[in-house]
Amino acid sequence: MIALEEKQRVNLPRQEQFTFALEKKLVSWHMFVAIVALALGTLFGPLQSLEHMGINLYPFLQPLLQSYYQGLTLHGVLNALVWTTFFITGFLTLTTVRGLNKPLAQPWLSWLGFWVMTVGLLMAAVPLLLNMASVLYTFYPPLQAPWYFYLGLTLVVVGSWVSGWSMFGTYMAWRKENKGVTTPFLALTSLIVMALWQICTLGIAAEILGMILPWSLGWVSGIDPQLARTLFWFTGHPLVYFWLLPAYISWYGMVPKQAGGKLFSEPMARFAFWLFLLLSVPLGFHHQYVDPGVPAGWKFLHAVLTYAVFFPSLLTAFNVIASMEVGGKARGGKGLFGWIRALPWDEPSFTAQALAMILFAFGGISGLVNASYNINLVVHNTAWVPGHFHLTVGTAVTLSFIGILYWLLPHLTGNALWSRKVALWQAWIWFVGMAIFSRGMHAAGLLGAPRRTMLGVAMENYGNSEWRVPLMMVGIGGIILLVSAILFFLNMVMTAYFSKEKVQVEMPVAEPLNAELTPAWLDSWKPWLVGAAALIIIGYGPMLFQLISNVAMTSPGFNVWQ
Repeated sequence: MIALEEKQRVNLPRQEQFTFALEKKLVSWHMFVAIVALALGTLFGPLQSLEHMGINLYPFLQPLLQSYYQGLTLHGVLNALVWTTFFITGFLTLTTVRGLNKPLAQPWLSWLGFWVMTVGLLMAAVPLLLNMASVLYTFYPPLQAPWYFYLGLTLVVVGSWVSGWSMFGTYMAWRKENKGVTTPFLALTSLIVMALWQICTLGIAAEILGMILPWSLGWVSGIDPQLARTLFWFTGHPLVYFWLLPAYISWYGMVPKQAGGKLFSEPMARFAFWLFLLLSVPLGFHHQYVDPGVPAGWKFLHAVLTYAVFFPSLLTAFNVIASMEVGGKARGGKGLFGWIRALPWDEPSFTAQALAMILFAFGGISGLVNASYNINLVVHNTAWVPGHFHLTVGTAVTLSFIGILYWLLPHLTGNALWSRKVALWQAWIWFVGMAIFSRGMHAAGLLGAPRRTMLGVAMENYGNSEWRVPLMMVGIGGIILLVSAILFFLNMVMTAYFSKEKVQVEMPVAEPLNAELTPAWLDSWKPWLVGAAALIIIGYGPMLFQLISNVAMTSPGFNVWQ
């Protein structure tokens, strides 16, 4: 039996009631850029869906849009990188200060982070829009874009780091004032997500600063694609948890309140977040199962660690569903499943996130396939992968963020949500559209349809009639998703600028079901950071040493889209 020091839960001091006006303004700007990026990026998604269906509109869009691959790159960069990073940085800033009940200690640092991100976005946007950087969101070398595209993306990451430093500085100031007090759940989990981001992006920073920028500037004549891919996936899969964990913060810390209940187990929730910090980074080789430069033993190790990171997701599923059951029964639900009907399905913020959870369950199942070596060989680089990706990032993340915005935008602006009915329709339409879209993508992938490819053109040229039905589903689902997206953007614009009803919407914060004591090891950073560092060294150290020792900067750059 290990004796654990227990820390009694202590309520935060409420002598001062902060308005957080500056923080709200800062978060509002983050949300504005995020929503604009999502709106622009979303426009290109249906174009790809229609192309897969056999309707190629790209020739009619020139010279504004030069090719399918330019549209695919804009869709991936704006939706997967820009929308998520700006939203998450703003959201975590808000949950940190509200969780601690303390304004930012260095607000200028957060503003600096925002403007560095924005400048970086503009630098990267120019070559994207001019079809000079159609390298997709993975920007795999030896495909080569202008140096300022890579520098722009680097500044987006660096700006988010700076905002994270502001969050950590605020936490340290709070800790000095509240020695011995357990860190509030919302603040702790937000800081864990930002710590994970600061760690995992070291890989992509090393790739861009150490390899891609000198190469794109002409300082070196070639690049090593194998080392570059390995450094990218050091960041690439943990990036998924950077996307997902803010949604988890809402699912744990806010949705139970919206459901009329309480968080089933706060210590279990804290444990799950620490496990994500511990396990999320050293598993990137499962994206490189077919790479000959990575020995089988390292692929096996990363496969084991990939399965390990499913454990905190299973804890999350149990804890969140139990919390919702508590809420449903508090609202009068009876029997084994009656509590589900009693949940607030007329509340758009709750409904959007609940539907996101349902589709995410299927995304998790397809993720198990991706993590399994033998089965992965069947679906690797097929349409199955974007089918999985759209269930996770396109739904679990994006639809949850949309649900959050249904209370967050009124909270920030003081304007009532323009139309609850439109918001509800939007959530359900997204759910239906994504179910059809992802089903078509998964089926097409199992039939061998490749990803990152104009499938409609390929089907016509090679006569693969087996793909026709699933690709029709992709096109239909994409159109339905476009309708949902239009309803969302309409609601956002009308709420922000034309809503006449003024409201005071508070952040929904779920209380724990039981006043459980929090063990000291669940409120201590040191063991988890040391453990994460040790696993990263074990999982990546020897392989990176070997790749760097045998680096071959020999591949020239290629531009195949102009």
